[in-house]
Amino acid sequence: MIETKRLRIYAASKEEMETFIESQTIDVLKLAYSEMLNGCLNNPDQWEWYAIWMIELKTGTHIGELCFKGLDKNGIAEIGYGINEKHQNNGYATEAVKAVLEWALNKPDVTAIEAETEPENAASKRVLEKCGFVLNGKIGEEGPRYTITRF
Repeated sequence: MIETKRLRIYAASKEEMETFIESQTIDVLKLAYSEMLNGCLNNPDQWEWYAIWMIELKTGTHIGELCFKGLDKNGIAEIGYGINEKHQNNGYATEAVKAVLEWALNKPDVTAIEAETEPENAASKRVLEKCGFVLNGKIGEEGPRYTITRF
C-alpha cells in the first residue's frame, strides 16, 4: 500500500478485482479490467504491473483507479489512471500518479514509465506535466505518448 497525505493506493487482490469487474456497467471497462485480472493471473510474480490499483481517500472512500499495462523487457511500463467524476478537480490524480511513480521508478528493473492521453483531454495532460512526463514524439492509440525516466 502507498499512502500520501490524503490517499491510500494499492494493487487489488484477485477477489477485489473480481468484485470490481462485476460491478462495472460499461462493457469496455469490464473488458479492460478483465484483461488486467488475466494479466495478473498469467504473471503472478508481476502482480502489481497488471493489477487494478485502487485509489481511496484515507476515509476509505473509493475515488478512482490506476493501472500499469505490464512491464516490458526494456523496463518500461505504461500507466493509466482515472478519478471518478464526483472527485475530479481536487488534485487527486496528480497526487496518486506522483506517489505510484515514485514507487515504480525506485524498482531496479524499471527504466521508464509511459502514458498517453487524448489530445483534447487537457486535465490528463496537465496531470502528466505536473508529474514530470514529457512528450516523446510517438502517437499511441489514445493520442500523444509521454515518458518519464528513472530519476
